[in-house]
Amino acid sequence: MPWRSLAAFATRLRAWFADGADRSIAQRMAGAAFAIRIGGAGLAYALQILLARWMGSSEFGIFVYVWTWVMLIGALVDIGLASAAQRFIPQYTQRGERAHLRGYLAASRWLTFGIGTAVAVAGALVVHLLQPWLDEATLVPLAVACICLPVYGVMNVQDGIARSYNWAALALLPPYILRPLAVIALMGGAWLAGLPADAVTAIAIAAIALWLTALGQTLLLNRRLRRTVEPGERRYAAKDWFAVSVPMFAIDGLYCLLMYIDILMLKAFVTPEDIGIYYAASKTLALIVFVHFAVTSATAHRFSEYHVGGDRERLRAFLRDAVRWTFWPSLAAAMAFLALGWPLLSLFGKTFVSGYPLMFIFAVGLLARAAIGPAGRFLVMLGEQRACAFVAAAALATNLVLNLLLIPPFGVTGAAVALSSAYMLESILLAAIARRRLGFHLFIFGGSRSG
Repeated sequence: MPWRSLAAFATRLRAWFADGADRSIAQRMAGAAFAIRIGGAGLAYALQILLARWMGSSEFGIFVYVWTWVMLIGALVDIGLASAAQRFIPQYTQRGERAHLRGYLAASRWLTFGIGTAVAVAGALVVHLLQPWLDEATLVPLAVACICLPVYGVMNVQDGIARSYNWAALALLPPYILRPLAVIALMGGAWLAGLPADAVTAIAIAAIALWLTALGQTLLLNRRLRRTVEPGERRYAAKDWFAVSVPMFAIDGLYCLLMYIDILMLKAFVTPEDIGIYYAASKTLALIVFVHFAVTSATAHRFSEYHVGGDRERLRAFLRDAVRWTFWPSLAAAMAFLALGWPLLSLFGKTFVSGYPLMFIFAVGLLARAAIGPAGRFLVMLGEQRACAFVAAAALATNLVLNLLLIPPFGVTGAAVALSSAYMLESILLAAIARRRLGFHLFIFGGSRSG
């Protein structure tokens, strides 16, 4: 009997891999994205532990602060073209507009690289001009970090392009597996060579790893695209692109600020050691975010495709699946990581276990987001960019106000409460918009029929 059950399972598994239905493709892509992010989470976690051990809590806190600026600004230099890829590529493909497709695939990346270069130059100039008012320990790391910006944005756009073609490995392996491996190898080599294990060295190595992985991803993506999209005329509908990408840029910018503003505000009120502890606690729960990311990666372009095709019932069923795929794995991950939080934080060093209570606060907000699935991207794909921008602005304003009120008396605990409160407000507003404006039920509980 066990052998028969195993054979039957193997048969079903082979059939699932061979199934060309959109639902199975999305499941496989979400699974691949989740598996890569799990591996990436392990590598990132190991990297953070090694950096904390090599650098000490103070230098690690400086590195976290500077790299937060890189992630925040780098996520915005594409002005929304990365997110718009999942709107335009399915649209152009379905309508047979090959010239416009080729134009978008080429121009979106070059535009992003140009903007990123301009922002990097401006950023270096700002750091120089603000030198008298900046913390001396952050000056050189901030200046070096500007080197990252041109290719950080390009990798975001290439991620969006690859996901639109269901190439999960090409989208995710370079930034989440290869780049951390390169940083570990280079930083470990620098440490063994006796170079200073400080924030300047870490940022410089992170920049080198970023450029190397971006170049590799570009070469591989170009080769895949040449086999998928035949060469020919290119048309550049820049006005149409920006009409969609700029609202997405506003939304992404607000969400990036929502995610990173706590680290930036903590710098004004607490020590670098406290920032490092806060960061370690938040990243220990990162697996929950990866579930959300994986499902969004696999589903966003399908939302656009079904919406353009007018297939509302298929869209409703697919949305229902996406919410389930997000919430239940997120809940399981939260329970597991909260149970293991103390020993995991101790890997960073003895002082980091003081951040364990913060993990419970973070979990509340993250599960509130998971309970409505990839709601933000769903609404954007259906043309509700302005409503999403309003929600993001409301969540950010809530986070800012609560940070200002709670960080001075409660420190890192106040920042954690502020972030989770903002996430809960965001989830409530997105679910209400989907229900009232579009007739879709997003919340994991309570039914799935339109209102």
